[in-house]
Amino acid sequence: MSDRDDLTEVPEGWGLVTTVDRREFLRLTGSGLLVMLSLEHLLDAQEPARLPTGRRGYPTDLNAYLHIGANDRVTCFVGKIEMGQGAMTSLPQLVAEELDVPLSAIDIVMGDTDVCPWDMGTFGSLSIRQFGPILRTAAAEAKAVLLQLAAERFEVPVGQLRVEAGAVLHRTDPSTRVTYGQLTEGKRIERRVDGQPALEPVASFTVVGTSAPRRDAIEKVTGRAKFAGDIAPPKALHARILRPRAHGASLTSVDTSVAERQPGVRVVRDGDLVAVLHEHRDEADRALALVRAEFSPSTSALDHTTIFEHLLAAAPEGQTVAEGGALAEGERLASRTFEQTYLNSYVAHAPMEPHAAVAAFDEGKLTVWASTQTPFPLQSQLSQALGLPPDPDRVRVVTPYVGGGFGGKSASRQAIEAARLAKLADRPVRVVWSREEEFFFDTFRPAAVVKVRGGLDTSNRVVLWDYLVVGAGERGAAHFYDIPHHRTVVRGGWNASTPGLHPFAIGPWRAPAANSNAFARESHFDVMAAQVGVDPVEFRLRNLSDARMRRVLEAAASAFRWTPKPAPSGRGVGVACGTDAGTYVATMAEVAVDKATGAVKVSRVVCAQDMGVLVNPEGAHQQMEGCITMGLGYALAEEVRFKQGEVLDRNFDTYELPRFSWLPAMETIILDSPGLPAQGGGEPAIVTMGAVIANAIFDAVGARVLQLPMTPARVMAAMPR
Repeated sequence: MSDRDDLTEVPEGWGLVTTVDRREFLRLTGSGLLVMLSLEHLLDAQEPARLPTGRRGYPTDLNAYLHIGANDRVTCFVGKIEMGQGAMTSLPQLVAEELDVPLSAIDIVMGDTDVCPWDMGTFGSLSIRQFGPILRTAAAEAKAVLLQLAAERFEVPVGQLRVEAGAVLHRTDPSTRVTYGQLTEGKRIERRVDGQPALEPVASFTVVGTSAPRRDAIEKVTGRAKFAGDIAPPKALHARILRPRAHGASLTSVDTSVAERQPGVRVVRDGDLVAVLHEHRDEADRALALVRAEFSPSTSALDHTTIFEHLLAAAPEGQTVAEGGALAEGERLASRTFEQTYLNSYVAHAPMEPHAAVAAFDEGKLTVWASTQTPFPLQSQLSQALGLPPDPDRVRVVTPYVGGGFGGKSASRQAIEAARLAKLADRPVRVVWSREEEFFFDTFRPAAVVKVRGGLDTSNRVVLWDYLVVGAGERGAAHFYDIPHHRTVVRGGWNASTPGLHPFAIGPWRAPAANSNAFARESHFDVMAAQVGVDPVEFRLRNLSDARMRRVLEAAASAFRWTPKPAPSGRGVGVACGTDAGTYVATMAEVAVDKATGAVKVSRVVCAQDMGVLVNPEGAHQQMEGCITMGLGYALAEEVRFKQGEVLDRNFDTYELPRFSWLPAMETIILDSPGLPAQGGGEPAIVTMGAVIANAIFDAVGARVLQLPMTPARVMAAMPR
């Protein structure tokens, strides 16, 4: 599928996000600049945790990432996807900066396994901090080759040339000028560059650090944006799939005879996969209702009230992920100790766009358009599921716009279903989950238990910290305070496979584990501060020497106009700090609590963030505001209730998301840190939201709520008697 014919409809200065088929890709790259150079020096410098593992990895041939055409346009090829985070805008900014071309001259192709370089997936706020350096290097290498070509053309040394606005110019004779397109026109040039050209210094940036308009904005607000569910190949059929009522239930019998007699209906069965197919979705819905099926009872006896005891009993052995000093010495030094248990329930991703996929075979090749965060891993899963050779030329995944992921579209069950059904039906098949299916098959943020024991010496310094997290995971568990004797232990997590631990699938949820860990850690710091009558900001600063964390905390306090007072002060203000994706964040909030009902209204939030070099300021502020908004949900309302494998919340009538009427006044502050490489911005500001609201509730009415979400009933139960 190609929409390059829509070039004339793209607003001036916006560039293009496009998909191209393999034949058109070869046509586009048949002329122009192809840079070939090893990326080993850059990949070796990446942090081990950021490097992909396994057989496949980032290509070291830079022509995989960048093409400079004879028409003066630059196309970058990126395995990442766009799901609202703005990567399709910020990544081209990096290329424009290094190549010195107008941002409007750059197109980007994302998430297409036929033409984009391999990528492990879009998650972890890694698009800029991990992939950005690779893309910048590709652009810098391309600029070096262009300078070489121009030097040969003009028969002058490279040192006498410079680049400006997509052209190479003589430093003293501006009339000696050639555009990038003129240098590459009609030629296929393959060059290897010796050495490593220097990247542009931060001080000289003119594109990076400016607020570029979002490239997807007009398409999305006008309805022209295409999502996976909008793709409709000729003769495509809608699939509606027979589902069990509960997880752990098995199909025992099925009668599809009545459904099969309906006009235009096809029934397909492959083991437990039973689907009705029709050209129209509503007809497929009606046919599915005619299928008679029986299922065995669920094998799970758990529910949302018993899950926490189960986790403590069934979680795997603990792994110590951080420690220092000796707990016994900390116990000896502590004049007062404080112990508490914190809980959080399962939380759904609830994206605006449900999971969707369209699968079609053409001359033996499978193409799947999927709402997925992981197109390349999905490509491998499709090959395995359909018994196809592990050959990229046999399976293609195309990722259109994704309408929200938050980690929940890392799993792509719907794409496997669409591909299996397309093969069985010998027709293109569309699988678009209903909202009920979306909730049932979601990979929930796991329920978790956190046990914390902290101790203070006679000067109210924290000298003991014994931290155990069960179920959530390691991310954000290690503290950043000055505690001489500490230990952090993790038992299980969202990425751990422990049979029987959870009654349904779990997975990453925006800053996975970090939300649960920040809630427990920052709540417990407030518990200790309140018990000894110290202002919670002052208490943190007394126990904090980390310069970046002190800086964001002080910036938030200044903007919030924080007045020191021990909690509970009756004002309803709170503070919480956190780290995620290499970014430091401090948040302050003001709330009002209805003492008669326990209802909480958040009226104001100030959030300060240190995320290194800033690529697109407006985009970063939008991400912070999105984190604050989404954080209101997990803090105050979002909770998946279940019983014996049945998910009781299957739509927004009972699963409550934040509404516009909930939104507080927001102030987001991004500190200038030009000496630090760009860090993650899509998740950090969410990690503090549970804790900051919990601490503000305590300051307002003295109620220490220990379980997320902090519903009115839980607030009332925590009120002092």
